[in-house]
Amino acid sequence: MKVFVSFDMEGVAGIVDWSQCLPPGRPYEEGRRLLLGEVNAAIDGAMSAGATEIVCNDSHGTMNNLDPELLHGQATYVSGRHKPLYMMQGLEAGADVVFMVGYHGSISGESSVLSHTYNPSVISHVTLNGIRVGESGINALVALAWGVPVGLITGDRQTAGEAHPFLTGAERVVVKESFTRFGAVNQHPEVARARIAEAARRVAEQVATLQPPAITLPAALEVHMQTADMAEVASWVRGAERTGVRTVTIGGGDPLAMFRSFVAVTYITRQSEGR
Repeated sequence: MKVFVSFDMEGVAGIVDWSQCLPPGRPYEEGRRLLLGEVNAAIDGAMSAGATEIVCNDSHGTMNNLDPELLHGQATYVSGRHKPLYMMQGLEAGADVVFMVGYHGSISGESSVLSHTYNPSVISHVTLNGIRVGESGINALVALAWGVPVGLITGDRQTAGEAHPFLTGAERVVVKESFTRFGAVNQHPEVARARIAEAARRVAEQVATLQPPAITLPAALEVHMQTADMAEVASWVRGAERTGVRTVTIGGGDPLAMFRSFVAVTYITRQSEGR
């Protein structure tokens, strides 16, 4: 059984501040340890149910947040920047299930710790087939392209709720309760890890019954930008059509092509942001 783990950082229990997510410094080192604990918990749970191959894609920041030597299960570690499939780099046909660990809420949803959607300086709101979506739903396009189910998602309650429309069959482990964008009631890391490991085990045991993401094709991904300039620059990407003053729409029947266009939009709009 091959398990693909896409992990972010903001949705990890105990993390509530950007200093825990961005190097250098003591808070970041603390955040790295907390993240490693939850990723390893997911790996341990999957392996206890028979997983034989683990691929972990570091999806946060510069995407090199863990010490590869400390990953459990002799996991393959996909790290570094400028990935063609960004948070889903390394997922291929033949994988049995996707885990999304440490995910967070969308920038335009209810208050969720450190919420954003890819780049908060550029993207203000995203919908998929008319439904507000966070990174879990956007990334699910890649899972759909390969016919792989998303079996597990961890983070706060808002993250779990946003995943529901498209990932109805996924186990959702709530490890903290956000009350503002910078505050949450966090489970103790040992408790969060135990719950993640148990959920991962259950998912791995029933992987044959899981279905790919419930995204109707052809689909439409509507991306709302912070400024009109950003929408103009985004429209230069193949597959992205400017449909409003601050909006581009990426549509079609090929979910992988849609996701590739979205990734290109996130990269190219950094120019209009000033980067």
